[in-house]
Amino acid sequence: MDDLADRTKQFAVSVLRFCARLPAKAEFQVVRGQLGRSGGSVGANYRAARRSRSPADFIHKLSIVEEEADESAYLLEILGELGLENDAAHIRLHGEANQLTAIMVASKKTARTSPQRAVPRS
Repeated sequence: MDDLADRTKQFAVSVLRFCARLPAKAEFQVVRGQLGRSGGSVGANYRAARRSRSPADFIHKLSIVEEEADESAYLLEILGELGLENDAAHIRLHGEANQLTAIMVASKKTARTSPQRAVPRS
């Protein structure tokens, strides 16, 4: 498995652990479910991208990863607005979500310019 596959899986695990310790207030519960889904989807969809059948399929699947990572960043911003802005895990996860989004954007650009190298082999 490559480093990015490990990183996206670790992001999913970290998001789920973070969600498990969110306060029981209703506003946090709404975000908890959605963040758990989007954070978990980052790793699952990256894994699917690695099994793409063509450069176009790879780019499409990376777009999904990008969307899910960006959604996770947005939901983490919402949690910051709800009072978690100084929580160390929140800060770390928000940074990681933004980094993963940027990595996917860059990876798509690379895949578009070098389609013969676009699909990683597992």
